[in-house]
Amino acid sequence: MVFDAGTGSASPSRNPLRIIPTAAFAKQVATGRWFTVFASLLILTASGATYIFSIYSRALKESLGYDQKTLNTVSFFKDLGANLGVFSGLINEVTPPWVVLAIGAAMNLFGYLMVYLAVAGKTSTPPVWLVCLYVFVGANSQSFANTGALVTCVKNFPEGRGVVLGILKGFVGLSGAVYTQLYLAFYGDDAKSLILLIAWLPAAMSVVFVHTVRILPYPRRRGGYETSSDPFFCFLYISIGLACYLLVMIVVQRQFEFSPTAYSCSAAALLIILCLPLCVVIKYEYKIHCERLDLAAAEPPPSAITVVQLTETEKHPPPPPPNSSPSPSPATAAEVEKGNCLHNCFGNMFRPPARGDDYTIMQALVSIDMIVLFIATICGVGGTLTAIDNMGQIGQSLGYPSKSINTFVSLISIWNYAGRVTAGFASEALLDRRRRRRIPRPLVLTAVLLLACAGHLLIAFGVSNSLYAASVIIGFCFGAQWPLVFAIISELFGLKYYSTLYNFGGMASPVGSYVLNVLVAGRLYDKEAERHPAAAAGGGGGGGGGRDRVCVGVDCFKRSFLVITAATAFGALVSLVLVWRTWGFYKGDIYARFRDGGAGAGDDGRLPVDHQRPAAAEEEEPTAVNVRRE
Repeated sequence: MVFDAGTGSASPSRNPLRIIPTAAFAKQVATGRWFTVFASLLILTASGATYIFSIYSRALKESLGYDQKTLNTVSFFKDLGANLGVFSGLINEVTPPWVVLAIGAAMNLFGYLMVYLAVAGKTSTPPVWLVCLYVFVGANSQSFANTGALVTCVKNFPEGRGVVLGILKGFVGLSGAVYTQLYLAFYGDDAKSLILLIAWLPAAMSVVFVHTVRILPYPRRRGGYETSSDPFFCFLYISIGLACYLLVMIVVQRQFEFSPTAYSCSAAALLIILCLPLCVVIKYEYKIHCERLDLAAAEPPPSAITVVQLTETEKHPPPPPPNSSPSPSPATAAEVEKGNCLHNCFGNMFRPPARGDDYTIMQALVSIDMIVLFIATICGVGGTLTAIDNMGQIGQSLGYPSKSINTFVSLISIWNYAGRVTAGFASEALLDRRRRRRIPRPLVLTAVLLLACAGHLLIAFGVSNSLYAASVIIGFCFGAQWPLVFAIISELFGLKYYSTLYNFGGMASPVGSYVLNVLVAGRLYDKEAERHPAAAAGGGGGGGGGRDRVCVGVDCFKRSFLVITAATAFGALVSLVLVWRTWGFYKGDIYARFRDGGAGAGDDGRLPVDHQRPAAAEEEEPTAVNVRRE
């Protein structure tokens, strides 16, 4: 029996659904992948409190009576917390992103609030180990925000991960300058209140968008507005405007005295710019809506439906033969799956797949590529982070006024942003499959490390007014390293366990910070202060267990940054080894698996939408009639 279903089509221009219902379109915007990017931008902009440690470190040092080595120890635990993200990565492997964001918000509020109460004198002076614990907990919330927001966006846009990392990390880089403007508007020039601001603001942002950030299925149709890179370029232009605005405000505030009202107006303009990406989200969600309507109108309806009567044999299939093996029970299948997982994690630890395929966590950790990249990151990030954390003391030792030191911090923040977006977008363009000669990302990392050596040498020799140029170079190189390192990890080892591997790569930062900041810069600074009796001033006993040593002169950090320069140059040589090992890999089309669907399973462990069977086809109606479309 055949029933004619009829045919017909509707013109897209006359489609009444082109008029978007307000509630339905608002739901589409709030649940779309581009709103996830917008929410991630705001969360990450508020999560960069660790980059402004040099602004409130002096208040921490004076209130608690720390010497430079003790202050650098606290700084090390700050860096350790910010980059020890293995726990957040493992949690993100088994829970949705909102769990990770909620945990991070609670840790941020607790850690920094306790530091503020101690510095403000509202609690008894805590011992050094307890302050280090508070700072560690507060800073570790940054790794939870990065894992919950940034890793989610990378998995939602796997074909443009360099662009995604560049723009998201760029907003993190701007967070230092953003915080500087906000705390001047909210609290005035009060470094203690800045600690209170970084206690509640990141937690509030994560709570507001906690249910918005999530992993979305890979789109069935590639090349539309859902996977386009055009919105990221719009976000880039907005971020460039934000960076220019912050730079202008830094210059103007350095030349003129601002009133509280002027600071409030500048902060209001800043908040408006931060909300501009929402306009981009609405624009492209409207285009996605129209695109879906056009596709739905272009698909012809089925011309006929054929109803086939099943025979008695087809209704009741014969039982299986006696020698056939029964299907395993659910419990047995779970045990087998668990055994396979253990075997894949440890049994194949030293038998990794080809580069670009999904490595297990253990395969990636013992890989030579990962070890080489980790060593290069220790040298590069450790040196630049030492300069950033000590910028306040460096400026003080070279005789710069405190207003200029705040300028250095803001310059580092802005050029940190510039390095991140430049490294992300430029390295992605250099890898474009349409280019005849593709430049491997590790080679770009090598160039960044060599540039950082110039900034370290400017600090070491203390040339007059050279700290402005040094802050620009250091900020740019520090920012440029992170998108490169994280993109390299995702490309060499896959995205399936990226939450954990991403955070393992970040652990190179605290290792480098401890070696170069605490063991080298902190010790050599205190020794130089002891050699110069006139530079040592009594600072009160406090938790540091000694005097508040202040060193003035070029020699305070000279030897430290000569050592850091040598370590960074060594890191550049090590990264050349990775260039040699991965040269052939980067000459191929590393993103072909996402365009061609050859990967089978998605990198987050799920099948792409193109490879999933429709839900209606998984089981047929248990009736005597099987409906088949012609």
